[in-house]
Amino acid sequence: MIRDPLNWTPPPPPTNAPMAGQYIDVVAWDADAHGQSLWQSFGEAQTNQLLFHFGWPQMNNWQDLAEQLDKQNRKGAFRTCIFAEKGTGAALGMASYMSIVPEHGRVENGAIAHGQKLRGSRAATEAHYLMACRVFDELGYRRCEWKLNNPNEASHRAAKRLGFTFEGVFRQHQVMNYGNRDTAWYSLLDSEWPAVKAALEKWLDPSNFNESGEQVMRLEEIREGSP
Repeated sequence: MIRDPLNWTPPPPPTNAPMAGQYIDVVAWDADAHGQSLWQSFGEAQTNQLLFHFGWPQMNNWQDLAEQLDKQNRKGAFRTCIFAEKGTGAALGMASYMSIVPEHGRVENGAIAHGQKLRGSRAATEAHYLMACRVFDELGYRRCEWKLNNPNEASHRAAKRLGFTFEGVFRQHQVMNYGNRDTAWYSLLDSEWPAVKAALEKWLDPSNFNESGEQVMRLEEIREGSP
C-alpha cells in the first residue's frame, strides 16, 4: 500500500469577519442590522421563491428570515456573510461558510442568494472572490465546495462562471419540503485557485469596464485566455 502523507496542517474554521472590496463589503450577519434590508433586497414575499431550493419553511416577514439564519448560525452550521452595499451598509445578498471540515481542509460556500440590485454586478463577483480569498489565501484550505439542488440552473451557471469544476450529482440525496433533492457538486481546489484568482482580479479591474459600465471581456474569456 502506498502512503503519501501530506505536509499540511489543518486550518482553523473560517469566520465571517469583515472584508472590504472595491465594490462591496462582506460583513458578519446581524439580524438587527441586516434582517429588514435583506428581506427587502430579496423582494419581501418573493424571498420564498428566491430561497426555494434551500427547503426552508414559508417566511412571511423579515423576522422569519432572520430566525432561519440565526438558527443556523447559533448551532454552528453557518458562518453567514452579508454582502453590504458600500456607503449605505444595506444587505444586498448573502452566502455562508458551511459544511466546515478543517481536519480535511474543506469548506462549502453555500446558502447563496443575491437580491435584484446585486445580480449580475461587479459587486456580486467580488463578494465571492473575497470569500474565496479567505478560504485559500488567509486560511490555507485545500478545497472549497459549491453544492446545489440540481434543477437550479442559475446556481449551475454561477459556479461554472466563477471557476468551480462540476463533479457530479448525488441522486436522491435528500428529502426536502419540496420533495426529492438531487445534489450537484462543484469544487475549487487550492492548486486551481491561483489561476482562478488571477482571472477574477483581471475581470474586476476597472479597466475591464467601459464608460457605460459594461464588461470588456467576460470572466470565462479571461480564464480561457481569449484575446
